[in-house]
Amino acid sequence: TDPDSYIYVIAQAASFDHLARTIGHDDWLENPEWNTPEARISKLEHVFAEIERWTMTKGKMEVMEILNPLNVPCGPILSMKELANEESLRQTGTVVEVDHPERGKYLTVGNPIKLSDSASEVARSPLLGEHTEEVLKTVVGLDDNEIEIAREQGAI
Repeated sequence: TDPDSYIYVIAQAASFDHLARTIGHDDWLENPEWNTPEARISKLEHVFAEIERWTMTKGKMEVMEILNPLNVPCGPILSMKELANEESLRQTGTVVEVDHPERGKYLTVGNPIKLSDSASEVARSPLLGEHTEEVLKTVVGLDDNEIEIAREQGAI
């Protein structure tokens, strides 16, 4: 009933028997027109349509609860609200809250690379011109007087 509720389901050979039974197609398992990957390859659109027909009768989390114990690869596509509220994503730093002086607090993607001895912090984006003087001094090599002259000339 949720038009924005999506889940992916992988119809791989290793778990196809479980998937077929679960979606109500035990008949595929005895039928030589269906019971091998080679036989099914030309019928994949039909297989996918039957999976979709079955998944449309359930919520995405319910589908996961049914298929995960059967080792049928699947996973929900989370909405932005679900991502923001998913506590495990906060705990792993996949989603982090950042405080910005103009925007306020907001959620953003954390660092996807996790190294045990190299923790990283996700920081806010800089304000326009916030680091101009620092860059001019440390990278360009200007002193305070040269920066002031550049500012008076409208270059900064």
